[in-house]
Amino acid sequence: MVAEAQGTRALRFRDEFREFWRFLKRPGFAPRLPGRAASDGWWEDWFPGLSFWRLLQWAAFLWVVNLFVLGPIAATAASLGGAGHRLDIHRIPWLQALIWAPIVEELVFRYGLRHIAQALWLVPAAVVALVLGPRWGTILLLAAILLLCWLPYLKGRNNAPVRLNWLARARRPMAWGLRLRYRRCFPWVFYASSVLFAGVHLNNFSLHLTPYWLMPLLVLPQWLTGLVLGWLRVRRGIGASMLLHGLFNGGPLLVVWIALHTVPQMLT
Repeated sequence: MVAEAQGTRALRFRDEFREFWRFLKRPGFAPRLPGRAASDGWWEDWFPGLSFWRLLQWAAFLWVVNLFVLGPIAATAASLGGAGHRLDIHRIPWLQALIWAPIVEELVFRYGLRHIAQALWLVPAAVVALVLGPRWGTILLLAAILLLCWLPYLKGRNNAPVRLNWLARARRPMAWGLRLRYRRCFPWVFYASSVLFAGVHLNNFSLHLTPYWLMPLLVLPQWLTGLVLGWLRVRRGIGASMLLHGLFNGGPLLVVWIALHTVPQMLT
């Protein structure tokens, strides 16, 4: 594998892309990509040590492919099916796109790819936040989810870590037999998460009478994005996929915002 051959040396983007392509052919857990210290995997899941430049390279890859390949296909399908996008360009949802969606969607669709035991309680709670959207109740719910994820790092009396027995049990490694079964079905789980992630984004459209067979074409960009985010989550950590998710969302919105304030006649 690329990561083993390169050792601890940071990979170039083209090396990472080759590793991503190999992963798509045979999804699996190992190896982690270079740049992650072999210390506390729980900590590194949130702080993978990935540079902004590498995140920008992956975001640029997604922007280019979606703009010139998958985007036109989706636009053609929308035109044929009479679907319209729900985005109001005069009220760009910055906070939802840059913060809310990256955190909630990554928790729902990709957090459990590596933490099955935690996913049993975390994913249902995150689904509630996803379905109801950002409001005071769900913001508090999301804060509680993140607090439980971070509780092992908080310090109590005598600077000792805060511990909850049930949380400690949730952090225990999966039983070996269950782990083997999960490894065998992991490719199905990985691709199912990407398909579900894309399918949820059909809610971004007013579908009207769009035929069912055209609907998958509308969310091809989200499907590719879900594949990259899933690979990054498995190889780098949940923190990396959240950061790339927010960066990816921000690029197109920034272009729309600039166009709206410089050449508004193009968007009317």
